[in-house]
Amino acid sequence: MKIKLESVFISDLDAALAFYTDVLGFVKKKDIPMGETRYVTVVSPEEPDGTELLLEPNADHPATKAFKTALYEEGIPLTAFLVDDIAAEHERLAGRGVRFRSPPERFGTETMATFDDTCGNWIMIYQTHPD
Repeated sequence: MKIKLESVFISDLDAALAFYTDVLGFVKKKDIPMGETRYVTVVSPEEPDGTELLLEPNADHPATKAFKTALYEEGIPLTAFLVDDIAAEHERLAGRGVRFRSPPERFGTETMATFDDTCGNWIMIYQTHPD
């Protein structure tokens, strides 16, 4: 069993795609029309055949909106992305206008920072340390 697809709930597909590609640096993998919406995924340019992130529209789904709102209000990240150098990534993203809740902080073997994805989600970046 492998994890190949992860979802992030969004309200505006085009705005989310712009943020995840133009700001974060992911690349669009799939963009498939599906009636009134589209099936859109992005991937890391470092792993074009790796795990895909599905930009999952949720504007009309009350349960998803309630779940997402509760997580956001409590400051809980919806998902997390691994980075090689969290200090450099924090600086790069902050320089692109990404709003972080706090600077990177180390907890044991992990250093973490959480940012607002402009789509109603907190997203965590983290770096793992060998010790």
